Amino acid sequence: MFAHIRPAIVLTAAFIALTGLAYPLAITGIAQIAFPAQANGSLIRNGETVIGSSLIGQHFASDRYFWPRPSATAEAPYNAGASAGSNLGPTSANLAARVKGDVARLVAAGIAGPVPADGATASGSGLDPDISPEFALAQVGRVAAARGLPEADVAALIDRFTDRRQLGIVGEPRVNVLRLNMALDTTKS
Repeated sequence: MFAHIRPAIVLTAAFIALTGLAYPLAITGIAQIAFPAQANGSLIRNGETVIGSSLIGQHFASDRYFWPRPSATAEAPYNAGASAGSNLGPTSANLAARVKGDVARLVAAGIAGPVPADGATASGSGLDPDISPEFALAQVGRVAAARGLPEADVAALIDRFTDRRQLGIVGEPRVNVLRLNMALDTTKS
């Protein structure tokens, strides 16, 4: 009987060593060599201080900053420990009420023109770090007035920090809110 069990034990131990240890260590090593910034969380630094990650949104409430899209995470906006969408469907009265409230808040804050969809809807993860260039441009007047900057300068900053489609066809243009707000902090009025 042991003659039948021994190969199973040996194969199990070999596959645990191969797939549980060797493969993850090899992939981690390759990632650290080929893509060190991404492998370590795509961290954004101000000098030696970690400010955040380009992959996880942050909550900005001041008029001096561009606002991100709403976050549906539990307890606090952009809580990476509670990443989740709201699970409210398109026919949900709760979702409609939340979106109407967000649109009213943005209009009251002086958002120019119709509110872009990403200004009033949360992403699937609730952690989206990017907004559309349209939502960023709709906030130019509010941010420029709060900072005492010409609107043209703020709009030029958005253009500079807009990531275009990859290879000209993949994805949508987007603006990383944290990077844009960090650039605002270095802009002189």
